[in-house]
Amino acid sequence: MSTATAPLHEYPTFGLPSGSVRGFLSVLICSFFWIALLMSPESSFTVPLGHFFLLTLVFMSFASHPLQEARLHTLPWLMRLVFVGGSAAVVAMAVVKNPDLAAARLTPSPAEISQWPVLLGCLAGGFGTALFLRFVLGRRTEIFMTIRAWVGVIAMLLLVAVRSSSL
Repeated sequence: MSTATAPLHEYPTFGLPSGSVRGFLSVLICSFFWIALLMSPESSFTVPLGHFFLLTLVFMSFASHPLQEARLHTLPWLMRLVFVGGSAAVVAMAVVKNPDLAAARLTPSPAEISQWPVLLGCLAGGFGTALFLRFVLGRRTEIFMTIRAWVGVIAMLLLVAVRSSSL
C-alpha cells in the first residue's frame, strides 16, 4: 500500500502572479531614479547612496525566474518591460538633454561614501534573515508567504515615504 503525497502549493502573494510584487518594487526603485534624472536643472538633487544599493534588488528581480505556472501570466513580464524600457528611455532622454547633469545626478555625494558598510550590512542582513526564515519555516508555508508579502508592502510604503521626503 503506497500513499501519494499532495504536490506542494505556492500561495500567491495578494492573489497576484509570482514575481508581481518584486516587479512593483522594482518599478518604484527605478522610478526614483527616473524622477531624479528628469528634475529641472535648477535643482541640485543627487541620488542618495542607499538607492544604488536598492538597484541590486532590481537586478535580482530581473534575473529571478518565476515558477513554471507563473510564466503564463503577463504581469511579471510587463513589470520587467516597464522597468527596462522606462529606464532606457529616461536615461537616453537625460543624456541627450544634458549629459553632465545626468552624470552629476547619478554620482553620490562624497560625504555619503562612509555609509556604504552600514548599507551593505543592512542588505546582507535582510537577505540572511529571509534565507533563515525560509529555511526554518519552509519556502511554501502560509506563514512564510504572509511574512514575505507584508515585508513587500512595508518596503513599498517606506519607498514612497522616502521618495516624498527627499524630493
